[in-house]
Amino acid sequence: MRVTLLGTGDTTGTPTVGCDCDTCRAARERDIERTRFSVHVENERTGESLLVDFSPDFRYQFLRDGVSLPDAAVVTHIHFDHLDGLGNVFRIFDDIEVYAADETDPETGKSVAETVRDDYHYLDPVTVRPTTPLEPIRCCGFDVTLVPVDHPPLVCYGLAIEDPETGAKLSLSGDTSYDVPRVSRDVLADADLLLADGIVPANLCEHHPLGGRHEDADGVPQTFGTKHMTREGALALADDLNAAQTRLVHVAHYYPADEAFEEPLAIDGEEYVL
Repeated sequence: MRVTLLGTGDTTGTPTVGCDCDTCRAARERDIERTRFSVHVENERTGESLLVDFSPDFRYQFLRDGVSLPDAAVVTHIHFDHLDGLGNVFRIFDDIEVYAADETDPETGKSVAETVRDDYHYLDPVTVRPTTPLEPIRCCGFDVTLVPVDHPPLVCYGLAIEDPETGAKLSLSGDTSYDVPRVSRDVLADADLLLADGIVPANLCEHHPLGGRHEDADGVPQTFGTKHMTREGALALADDLNAAQTRLVHVAHYYPADEAFEEPLAIDGEEYVL
């Protein structure tokens, strides 16, 4: 299993357009970037590849990193920074299967699968495969399981991707607060590599209108506002899941410049062989 981090940034990416903060300046000076979130997972046994989320930066990411076009994809939720790149399949793909959860979202009245199908009905290459969370499917030679996480107000899902032949396992927290259900944690546990949403350091919760949530025993917030984990929350989740290696993704440019590119924060283009 070869994992390429195509996009490791949050909804605005780093550098952020029009921003001259110390972190964005440092990223430009060092030629480092975090485009909007997407992960490419290649099955070297079968020659197939799976894409997790369609970043709006799809075209640029694939040209930059030179990875193969995916044979199938998974959409974790319907926020634009995870979905709107799907339009890039036009005139590029003959066909692609897109897996998405089949649970109805009370907020929208549709499942993620239904939203993808309806919003991109004009894309003939796309076949949407409604998928039941917590029930593994076989895709690109991998066993893929969607797991519910906590990203209000919309439903959102993490993922476990396992190679049944080699035992290699990749887990993704999805966009989530620290309040990941126990049943989902059990599926995500014991990964060789965990990609965990760690949008900002916990001390920045004081600047969020809603502050922080899910404080640990020392009072450190593990959730920034309601939707994303802090760095500290992501690392606590990694410990709970017994991840062999962890990279923090969905990273915002609000990290101070002297912390923004330190371990274990990921940057675009990182590659892992599991």
